[in-house]
Amino acid sequence: MTFKNFLIAGIAGATMIASSSVLHADEVAEKAAEARQSLMELYAFNLGLLGGMAKGAVEYDAESAQAAATNLHTLASMNQMAMWIPGSGLDALGDETDALPAIWEADSKVMDHAKELVDATAAMESAAGSGIEELRGAMQPVGKACGGCHELYRQKD
Repeated sequence: MTFKNFLIAGIAGATMIASSSVLHADEVAEKAAEARQSLMELYAFNLGLLGGMAKGAVEYDAESAQAAATNLHTLASMNQMAMWIPGSGLDALGDETDALPAIWEADSKVMDHAKELVDATAAMESAAGSGIEELRGAMQPVGKACGGCHELYRQKD
């Protein structure tokens, strides 16, 4: 699926959820925020394993590294648009989320950062099972891609 098709499908999905008569707008927003948090937990779980290996805190295992990297790329590549709907950020839900309203502004670069994450996790997927040095080399671009969004669109603790 091309990135453009990915975006179009996501917008369509978000529109369907947002217009659902089953859920009220605030329930849709809460579910979107919960889904994002679950996604971030899955990212963190897989990155934690890879980071542990890269730092030497966990013994490198090519099969486990490859599985975690594949998981990361799959997560980054999936259609997430229904999780990122206006009204599901900090301004609307308060302490239930750390997503800043800037993510939904017209000049938001969030889709650029999402593409960077997809690209970085694809490179990680190619490298992770090939050896510890290859894994280490792929870690920085993934961290940079994650940080690119978090720095601009996530409330600091």
